[in-house]
Amino acid sequence: MRIARVLTAALFMLGVAVSPALADSTPSASPSADGDAPTEAGTSFRTATEIDQGQEATAGGSTGDYLYWSYPADAGQRPTVQATVKLPEASTRHAAQTWQIDVYDGLRRRQACQYGAQTRTAAQDAVTVELSCTLRTVRAWSETWANDPLPGTYYVRLTVLDLQVSDLGLPVDAEVRVDAKDIGGSAAVDGSLGRPLVPGIATASEGSGDAEDSDSPTAVLSSIEPDDGWASGWWTDRWAWTAAGGVLAALAGVGGYTLTRGSGRPSRVPPGA
Repeated sequence: MRIARVLTAALFMLGVAVSPALADSTPSASPSADGDAPTEAGTSFRTATEIDQGQEATAGGSTGDYLYWSYPADAGQRPTVQATVKLPEASTRHAAQTWQIDVYDGLRRRQACQYGAQTRTAAQDAVTVELSCTLRTVRAWSETWANDPLPGTYYVRLTVLDLQVSDLGLPVDAEVRVDAKDIGGSAAVDGSLGRPLVPGIATASEGSGDAEDSDSPTAVLSSIEPDDGWASGWWTDRWAWTAAGGVLAALAGVGGYTLTRGSGRPSRVPPGA
């Protein structure tokens, strides 16, 4: 009975410890209201339109334009960028078109896609072309020489790569959506950035005066950030499994001692023998 109680307690503690870890596996983004979704795109990194994870942004443009959006990604997230381009009428096009999405981090380093159709060629009679790029998991810290994705702003660039000159300038419509999955403790590292890689867009004084009159202006960062703040995912399932392992090790020690200590001195052996 004692061993049964020990095992029951161990299973209960393991369930309590692992339940927060299961919550980490749910998607991190919640869709925003359609009324808040952006309806235009920037034309450069500096003018990229900010979108939240879970939002479906739309924009109109001309074939040959560079369209830019930016979104936040925090440590432990694996973002997936999806884009749909509604092509011009087939009767106005003269050949197939090749479209591509590129993703850059806060240092404007191009990030490789783990999987997804980053580049696709649409036939002349195609109505739409769909693109997708799933990035590597964002790391909380990395070596300076590495090209690992780090927390901060990410830029999405959508453009056409190959088309006939006669098709330049034809109107197109684009839809872009970014979702992210929380990977959890398997992606945790021993370190963190001091600040996320978010670009400053202006400067302002620390006091109430103008920036020109201040000796120590501070950067006014972009308003883009995760819903619950940067580096909010400090809890990972690594903590859960570590706690569960410690509990099970302690219970195993108690159980082993109970099984091996025996029933004590036999009644037939006199004290002091």
